[in-house]
Amino acid sequence: MEATGRTAAIICSFLFILTEQANSEFIHVPSLVHHGTKGRPLLLPVETHFLLDDVEIQGTWSHTRPSGTRTTLVTFTKSTAIIDMTCRDHLLFKEPNITLLIRELNQDDEGEYCLNLNIDFRNKSRFITEKRTVHVTVDVPMSTPVIEKNPSYAVVEDKGNVTWTCSVQSGTRVSFQWLRNNVRLSPSKRYHFSQDNSTLLISPVRKDDMGSYCCVVSNPVSPSRHSRAVELTVYYGPYNLEVNSDQGLRTGEVFTVNPGELVFFDCQADSNPPNSYVWISKSRNATQIITKGPRLEVRFYRLAQAEEYLCRAFNNITQKQDEAQFTLVVASLGTGKEMHTQEGGSVLPLAAITVASVFVIGCMLLFFLRRSCHPKRVLMSIYNRPLSEQKRPHCSGHEDATEDFGIYEFVSIPGKMESAQASCRSLARLELAQDSHTTIYDVIRHIPETPSHSLLMSPPPSELRCN
Repeated sequence: MEATGRTAAIICSFLFILTEQANSEFIHVPSLVHHGTKGRPLLLPVETHFLLDDVEIQGTWSHTRPSGTRTTLVTFTKSTAIIDMTCRDHLLFKEPNITLLIRELNQDDEGEYCLNLNIDFRNKSRFITEKRTVHVTVDVPMSTPVIEKNPSYAVVEDKGNVTWTCSVQSGTRVSFQWLRNNVRLSPSKRYHFSQDNSTLLISPVRKDDMGSYCCVVSNPVSPSRHSRAVELTVYYGPYNLEVNSDQGLRTGEVFTVNPGELVFFDCQADSNPPNSYVWISKSRNATQIITKGPRLEVRFYRLAQAEEYLCRAFNNITQKQDEAQFTLVVASLGTGKEMHTQEGGSVLPLAAITVASVFVIGCMLLFFLRRSCHPKRVLMSIYNRPLSEQKRPHCSGHEDATEDFGIYEFVSIPGKMESAQASCRSLARLELAQDSHTTIYDVIRHIPETPSHSLLMSPPPSELRCN
């Protein structure tokens, strides 16, 4: 029973130690992955969570390269440190601190750094082993990128492919971007990129792919860098073939020129390299090549009637061609000044028509006004009207007797005058009737040159009274 009790106590103590070891952290590494820069120092820090005076320590720092080669860099205790002879100027280790410093990184320093530490707790009679592994990568600043084009010569549209390759002589963790005319390119049906974007394939090449290409590279430890620009030349065309002329008048595909005029036609198309041009004259069922080149000259003696012409453009590299047909008509277009007036002053005819219309309407209004008002007859009537009409007597019996002086002769019209005496109203009506060309009475008025005093005297009021 006693032996069994001792065994149980030993097992419990051992389990306690294992549990304490598992649940406690005596050393701590803040980062297990480090990205250093070539040519700069890198610190691999380690924090201790125990008192150095109460323990005895023994440990090593070792380095395993990507190739698998393992090297022990430092062997140390609380009071001593032994650094590998090949790394003595490259590493710095200060005991009892167990942090490792790499003075100047190079690419050979990449790999895994392993810390093995044995801790002997003398006062607790226990021994603990700690192990930590740190991964180190070395970032190299980039050099200026260089791009290559394959093939190096120009390619034919819709037939050729182009592969662009971007590379740097030095640099790590490099990212690549492609620009055409300073615009970033993205994957599409014809643009294919490699996994790291260092290669760009254009398949097939088209006219729109022409331009200046460059590559932009960057990484975490250096600024972005641009490669030199390289031009991409593409053979294409002909496109947008068109025939133009500075003479005559154009309406659609018909050119109208004056008789006897010397006419020049120019044939143009978008193409690389430049096209070769052929001018063809078309008659009923036959065609004839007139000349070659981009310009056609038609002399005046050939402009006797309408003719059809055709310009044909051909690209010798792309083996493509295009045609433009037009008709030349001979007709009198007037002098250049008249044509300019007709084109530049199209508003003048409308203004002339407007002025003429206003003038005609004014004349018609005057004519109808004259027919309806008879201004001349009205003026003559006013001028020949007796003074008695301009100033009618008021029949008061007190008017001036000199105005009534004269010899009156009354002519009677049967059916019209039933009374020998006529009132003032009758006289007025008769005078109006006289104006309308019906003779009712004639008034013969004689005023003496030297009227006597008795004649100038007013007659008795009874003689002037109107009945």
